[in-house]
Amino acid sequence: MSLHVRTPTARVCERCGRAEHWDTNVDAWQLVREDGEKQVGNPHCLHEWDINGTFNPVVENRS
Repeated sequence: MSLHVRTPTARVCERCGRAEHWDTNVDAWQLVREDGEKQVGNPHCLHEWDINGTFNPVVENRS
Protein backbone atom coordinates (compact mmCIF):
# COMPACT_ATOMS: atom_id res chain seq x y z
CA MET A 1 0.00 0.00 0.00
CA SER A 2 1.27 3.47 -0.86
CA LEU A 3 -0.26 6.87 -0.31
CA HIS A 4 -0.59 9.74 -2.74
CA VAL A 5 -1.31 13.36 -1.79
CA ARG A 6 -3.56 15.17 -4.23
CA THR A 7 -4.40 18.85 -4.42
CA PRO A 8 -7.75 20.52 -5.07
CA THR A 9 -8.52 21.40 -8.71
CA ALA A 10 -11.38 23.87 -8.23
CA ARG A 11 -12.50 26.43 -5.68
CA VAL A 12 -15.32 28.94 -5.23
CA CYS A 13 -15.39 31.95 -2.89
CA GLU A 14 -18.29 31.65 -0.45
CA ARG A 15 -18.57 35.46 -0.16
CA CYS A 16 -18.53 36.74 -3.75
CA GLY A 17 -18.81 33.65 -5.98
CA ARG A 18 -15.40 33.96 -7.67
CA ALA A 19 -14.67 30.59 -9.29
CA GLU A 20 -11.19 29.28 -10.17
CA HIS A 21 -9.67 26.05 -11.44
CA TRP A 22 -6.08 24.80 -11.24
CA ASP A 23 -4.34 24.94 -14.62
CA THR A 24 -1.48 22.43 -14.78
CA ASN A 25 -0.08 24.11 -17.92
CA VAL A 26 0.82 27.28 -16.00
CA ASP A 27 0.83 25.82 -12.45
CA ALA A 28 -1.57 28.49 -11.23
CA TRP A 29 -5.21 29.15 -10.40
CA GLN A 30 -7.18 30.50 -13.38
CA LEU A 31 -10.64 32.06 -13.51
CA VAL A 32 -13.51 29.82 -14.56
CA ARG A 33 -15.42 30.96 -17.65
CA GLU A 34 -19.16 30.41 -18.01
CA ASP A 35 -20.70 31.34 -21.37
CA GLY A 36 -17.46 33.17 -22.20
CA GLU A 37 -17.60 35.33 -19.05
CA LYS A 38 -14.92 35.17 -16.37
CA GLN A 39 -16.35 34.38 -12.93
CA VAL A 40 -14.39 37.14 -11.18
CA GLY A 41 -16.70 37.84 -8.25
CA ASN A 42 -15.69 40.95 -6.34
CA PRO A 43 -12.02 41.85 -7.02
CA HIS A 44 -11.80 43.56 -3.59
CA CYS A 45 -13.11 40.55 -1.66
CA LEU A 46 -10.85 38.76 0.81
CA HIS A 47 -11.84 35.41 -0.64
CA GLU A 48 -13.16 32.72 1.65
CA TRP A 49 -12.71 29.53 -0.36
CA ASP A 50 -15.17 26.68 0.06
CA ILE A 51 -13.03 24.65 2.44
CA ASN A 52 -15.43 22.53 4.44
CA GLY A 53 -13.48 19.46 5.42
CA THR A 54 -14.97 17.09 2.83
CA PHE A 55 -11.89 17.17 0.55
CA ASN A 56 -9.45 14.44 1.53
CA PRO A 57 -5.98 15.03 0.03
CA VAL A 58 -4.67 11.58 0.93
CA VAL A 59 -5.47 8.79 -1.54
CA GLU A 60 -4.51 5.16 -1.05
CA ASN A 61 -2.94 3.50 -4.12
CA ARG A 62 -3.84 -0.16 -4.21
CA SER A 63 -1.22 -1.69 -6.47
